[in-house]
Amino acid sequence: MFTFPKESDSDHVVLMPTGENYSSVTVCLRYFTDVKRAFSIFSMATPTSTNDFLLFKESNGDMELHVRYVGSAFTGLPGEQNMWMSLCGSWDSVTGLSQVWINGKPSARKMGYTAGSVLNGKPIIILGQDQDSYGGNFDKGQAFIGQLTDVHMWNYGLSPCEIQRFTSDLNFTPGNVLNWRSLEYTIDGHVVLENKQTPCQE
Repeated sequence: MFTFPKESDSDHVVLMPTGENYSSVTVCLRYFTDVKRAFSIFSMATPTSTNDFLLFKESNGDMELHVRYVGSAFTGLPGEQNMWMSLCGSWDSVTGLSQVWINGKPSARKMGYTAGSVLNGKPIIILGQDQDSYGGNFDKGQAFIGQLTDVHMWNYGLSPCEIQRFTSDLNFTPGNVLNWRSLEYTIDGHVVLENKQTPCQE
């Protein structure tokens, strides 16, 4: 897992995806934090859009999913501090609809970016910071503090059953754009790579 131990406007991880030009996107990951303010969880930018695919937690507890600057706020979902949260966000080009799942609980489906569109351009994917320019211009007031692990990204929509399998950490199909089991990345700043802490089995 990646541990982000402090507030910073520079500490981050850059992920290396396969391919570009995505007609649909699903991102799943797990995070652990005690932060109450707003923070970025997953930030993908392209040369024409700094919020091409952004998962962002607001201070009021809403989870936001931005797709090419079109943001949707999802309310009433789990968001406890100091607990592992399984998060999935998806956007479907066929319908234009966005949705998030937290700990297996689905949100309402809301209008995202225009149906029939494609997210094109070379992506830069960053954990720990929100890109306000292509690959940079970070704000420490939006930085993530805590742990992130099991990051996967697909260029298609996952079924509810597959999302439940990810949430339960069962045998699921790993991401074909980002695969945690064979992740390519670079660390910039003070980010610690360590094994995920698991409780003892009595």
